[in-house]
Amino acid sequence: MSDELPDLRASDADRERVAEQLRDALAEGRLDMSEFEERLDATYKARTYGELAPLTRDLPAHGAKVSVEKSGASDDPAAIDWNERLVTGEPSSTFGVAVWSGFNRKGGWVVGRQFTGFALWGGGEIDLREARFAERDVEIRCFTIMGGLHVTVPPDMTVVVKGFGLMGGFDDKATGEGTPGSPRVVVKGFALMGGVGVDRKRRRADRLRKKLT
Repeated sequence: MSDELPDLRASDADRERVAEQLRDALAEGRLDMSEFEERLDATYKARTYGELAPLTRDLPAHGAKVSVEKSGASDDPAAIDWNERLVTGEPSSTFGVAVWSGFNRKGGWVVGRQFTGFALWGGGEIDLREARFAERDVEIRCFTIMGGLHVTVPPDMTVVVKGFGLMGGFDDKATGEGTPGSPRVVVKGFALMGGVGVDRKRRRADRLRKKLT
């Protein structure tokens, strides 16, 4: 968005381009849900380029690719013992829905054979780093319409990403083999004028442990 004509009236198309950039940023983890909702609200209230420009000034341009080394499976000798993370019983959640709102599944929740996330003008976070698993084969289905979903997996996990985007993005930074005994997680679905991001991150406790060693 140009800063050269800050008083020029913005069009509906201008506002929608900014909204799409914000959804991408949410899916990639650059914005948390509260920041996303605050900026999205300001986007649709904006009347001029000058009001729109600050909302994306600290974000990559829509469609730009930022070079990030893709993480593979962990070679950390303190990798997860997957046998301890496999449990019996019912999953604690099988779906999450965000319609002009948000949801998150994180911590020690129990993942079953299938979990479905849906976001319409909202966003959701699906974090598997601390999760326990009732099945070794897991399918995470992600569907967004002008919304964003973000899936976070640990470095030790076997992951396959099969989703696609239509006027949106399905960003894969996680496909790869995990350590022996890891569940196999398949992330699939589609993003329509929205975004789904899948990436690998260490648990906070693991990052702190690494700093201290």
